[in-house]
Amino acid sequence: MNDSDCIIRIEHLMKEFQTENGVVRALNDINLEVRRGEIFGIIGLSGAGKSTLVRCINYLEVPTSGNVLFEGRNLRQMSERERRTIRQSIGMIFQQFNLLEQRNVLRNVCFPLEIAGVGRKEAEQRAKELLEMVGLSDRLKAYPAQLSGGQKQRVAIARAIATRPRVLLCDEATSALDPATTQSILELLKRINQKLGITVIVITHQMSVIEAICDRVAIIDHSAIAEAGTVMDVFSSPKSKIGRELILGNEVREEEFGNSRKIRITFDGRSSFEPVIANMILACRVPVNIIYAATRDIGGKAAGQMVVQLPENELDATRAINYLRTHDVPFEEVESSEL
Repeated sequence: MNDSDCIIRIEHLMKEFQTENGVVRALNDINLEVRRGEIFGIIGLSGAGKSTLVRCINYLEVPTSGNVLFEGRNLRQMSERERRTIRQSIGMIFQQFNLLEQRNVLRNVCFPLEIAGVGRKEAEQRAKELLEMVGLSDRLKAYPAQLSGGQKQRVAIARAIATRPRVLLCDEATSALDPATTQSILELLKRINQKLGITVIVITHQMSVIEAICDRVAIIDHSAIAEAGTVMDVFSSPKSKIGRELILGNEVREEEFGNSRKIRITFDGRSSFEPVIANMILACRVPVNIIYAATRDIGGKAAGQMVVQLPENELDATRAINYLRTHDVPFEEVESSEL
């Protein structure tokens, strides 16, 4: 990747905290590159280090060691004043919205503009434009206590992009919302990404969020990056143990099925409308038992894996395997101990 394509580069980043019980390492040798204009997801379980990482990106938390480069500029080498200027180019939204309760919607969105020295008239005009973009032009004078969770997050998004940032950090921004509201917020983030060209970094523990809007994803586990890649590649064939747990879930136990051969079929970009298993059954005239499936539709492409049990008749099993080979369907035989 060209340097011009990379808006944020993280190099060997480490973060440690001193506690009563000694030093706790929250981040360990993190290396990531975020491309300009993409939606990049960082996913992991609670306590994996996600929120610490996102706060290190804009130096709300100062890393113990390593570097964070924004458009080629190393935040470690900057003064705090220079970092404050950089933060105007890195907006941020949180799970709990963090709105100012004593200010109405309009004044909340104006707040970062006031800090940046923008005049009142210009700030209000900019705030009104953004509130129209997020669908809240009719709630300018409402206060946070009068808003729903989804409306509060829309105000927070408008406030975060008021200073025209080039990056928007989203720290568990949909975790406190119901599914329908979550979907509407994700659609808004995608629209902002496409319309304004803002690079979006999404921190979440929800696979559905990554699936819905992200281009690439990194999985963080025990303070380190377990794997990273395009959403399609990682979802189709997770390489790490935590990746398999997050994407595939807990697979089946051997004693629930017979001892005949089993294969794992990988869906890595075939059309979601291609009925691979049904076509195999019709063509080979053999039954198969689907014992596990974790597949998703991503932009009309199938991603994920499926474990099927082949017939005990070896001739029938071979016929099914030959069908998959001749139709270039990725698969591998698996032992029951691998399930």
